[in-house]
Order: sequence, then structure tokens, then C-alpha cells
Amino acid sequence: MKYNTQKEKLILPEYGRNIHNMVDYCVKLEDKEQRTKCAHSLIGIMGNMFPHLRNVNDFKHILWDHLAIMSDFKLDIDYPYEIIKKEELVAHPRKIEYSRPTMKYRHYGKTLERMIEKAVEMEDGDKKNQFIRLLVHQMKKSYSQWNREPDNEDILNDLEELSGGKIKLDADKYVMPTFKSSPNISRNRSRAIKNQRRR
Repeated sequence: MKYNTQKEKLILPEYGRNIHNMVDYCVKLEDKEQRTKCAHSLIGIMGNMFPHLRNVNDFKHILWDHLAIMSDFKLDIDYPYEIIKKEELVAHPRKIEYSRPTMKYRHYGKTLERMIEKAVEMEDGDKKNQFIRLLVHQMKKSYSQWNREPDNEDILNDLEELSGGKIKLDADKYVMPTFKSSPNISRNRSRAIKNQRRR
């Protein structure tokens, strides 16, 4: 008697060895019409094994794909659906290139830096002033996540630096936005931003 571990490995173990044996039998039938009838009978049996999945979209299509896979794509019949191709099973996913943008100050983020660049390009006027005000507000929020006490002068200096010196706001005259913030940060994180600024 052979143990299952000594037998040929099952392609889709969830269907069991008996179904795989039936698939092998179906593949070996010489008459195409007989193979097709056999395949339809097999699909009925396979569907009965997982009745809870009958409401799943394309359940029948999935079963036919599984039948083709178990036959190692050797079952020569006219399938009622377009069957998955063998090369699609072993195809590796396309490598995703992750962007690693360089940032002057990581606590502000790359998106904010790009928005500052946009602000520089805008025409002078109320629209630009309002946009800069929103940017300063966001910079203060981001800064507050790393520091318990946001330094308004530092934030305005950062804005000037990130804008290439084209947006200058006087810390004595400019009214900084206020908001309640209770950041949960450690002293080490607070020091990190100060050290980054000194570089």
C-alpha cells in the first residue's frame, strides 16, 4: 500500500485525489465528445464540493479554470469559458518602482514642498496670499507633530528656504495660525528635527 506522501503531488489538493484521478481519466478518453461530457460531469461534482461558494461571481468560470489546471492544460475540449493560460499561472508580478523623493525637511513631506513651489509660481494677489496662509498653517501642524512648542520664526524661515527665498514673511508682523495640538512625541523625536535643521 502506498502512502499519499509517496504518490504524485496533487495540483489542487482541496479537490482531493479522487477528483484528480477522474480528471486524468477524462484527459485519456479518445473521443472528444466523451471528454466533454466527462468534463461537464466533473464540473458538477466539483461544484457540489463547495456549495457555499455558488453565489460567488464567476463560480462556474473558476471551476472550469481549476479543471484545466488539474489536467495540466492537457484536456482537449471546447471550454464554455475562456480558460486561464498556463503562462499566466507562473508569471511573476511586474516590479513596482517605489519613488524615494528627496526632501529638505522630512517632517513637512514632499507634497508640501511641491505646493510651496506652486505658490512661488502664482501671480501676486489675494488668491496667492490665502494659499500661502494655508501652507503656513499646514507647516505649523506638521512641525507640531515633532515638537511640543512650534517655533513660528523657524517655520517662516523654512518657508523662505523651501521657496528659494521668494516667499518672505516677517515673523514680527505675520499673524501665525493657532490651533490646539497635543502631539504624542518623545524627546528623541523632538531633538531629531532640531538636529536636521542644523545640518
